[in-house]
Amino acid sequence: MTDTDAPIDRDDRRSTDDHGHDLIDPLYVGIVTVSSSRAAADEADPDDPGGDTIQECFEDEGHEIRERLLVRDDYSAIRTAVRGLVARRDIDVVVTTGGTGVTVDDVSPDATSSLFERDLPGFGERFRALSWDEIGTRAIASRATAGLAVDTPVFCIPGSTGACQTACEKLIVPEAPHLAGLATSHRADVTEGSLTEYGDGSE
Repeated sequence: MTDTDAPIDRDDRRSTDDHGHDLIDPLYVGIVTVSSSRAAADEADPDDPGGDTIQECFEDEGHEIRERLLVRDDYSAIRTAVRGLVARRDIDVVVTTGGTGVTVDDVSPDATSSLFERDLPGFGERFRALSWDEIGTRAIASRATAGLAVDTPVFCIPGSTGACQTACEKLIVPEAPHLAGLATSHRADVTEGSLTEYGDGSE
C-alpha cells in the first residue's frame, strides 16, 4: 500500500496552480473506516466497500493510499486513529467513512471535529445539497463534516458506497490537493525533522 521510494516530504510534491496557490500532488491519504460490526468480525480482511470506494477514487486520480484503518463506533477509538494519522508526515489528507448519522453510536463527526483547528463548513453544506438530489429528505440526517487538524484536511463522510463516491468524486478528490497545499503553505520551508513537535499521535 506504500511506496518506500516515493518522496515523503510535501515540498517534493508541492507545486502551484494558475493562481499561484500551493498544490500537493500526488496526495498521500489515510482512510479510517468506522464500523463496530466489521471491526468485530473474525476475519483477516473484512469487507470494507466504503473504504474501497474512497481508495479507488483517489487512486484513479494518481494519489496514493498510505494507510487504511478499521475501528469500532467509539469516540476514543475514532479520535485516536485520526489523531495518529494527522500527526504523520507521510499523510496529507484523512477521510473517515461511517458513523455520521443520528443514532446514539454515530459519533464520528464528534470525535473528528474535536481535533479540528479550523472548520470547513462548506464541505458538509455542499455534500448535503448533493445528497438531497440523490436521496431526498434523508440527506438532513447526515452529519458529514470536515476541518483541518495539524494542518491536515480531514473529511468525515457516511459509510455507504454511494455517499463515498459522491463525496470523493465531486468534492474531496478535486479540491484536496488545493486544500492540503494551502493548509501547509506556511510550513513549506520547515524541515521534516521539525514536524516531530506534533507527536506520534498516541493518546
